[in-house]
Amino acid sequence: MPDDWNDGYSNVTICSTCENQETADERLPILLNLPIKHREIIHEPMLEEINIEKYLKSNKIEMVTCGGESGPNARICNYDWILNTRNQCIKYNVPFYFKQTGANFVKENKLYKVSRKDQMRQAHKANIDIEKSLS
Repeated sequence: MPDDWNDGYSNVTICSTCENQETADERLPILLNLPIKHREIIHEPMLEEINIEKYLKSNKIEMVTCGGESGPNARICNYDWILNTRNQCIKYNVPFYFKQTGANFVKENKLYKVSRKDQMRQAHKANIDIEKSLS
């Protein structure tokens, strides 16, 4: 770390990617314990349902982003997993951003093959992003 790092720079945000529960439980304790002012979690590609409540309740996470995997060999991303993470964010008043569906997206038990050009647009159409409330 730079000599003047102290507890972090105000203009630096450190993100940790967590594609499944194993990587969340491995990486997020480290993220929470490092001297950082701004922290975010990124579930991308999101490969399974992930419980991050114990990390969100620390009040150190400023944003969570979710998205599926792109490319010809993309693994499935399930909308229920996205909604579960969103609900955890709502519970702890943490902003949430649904970035993209991924190429193989399951919603209501139906598999959708989503072209790369449409993945972000389809996520945006879901209209499930949340901002931090002012209360």
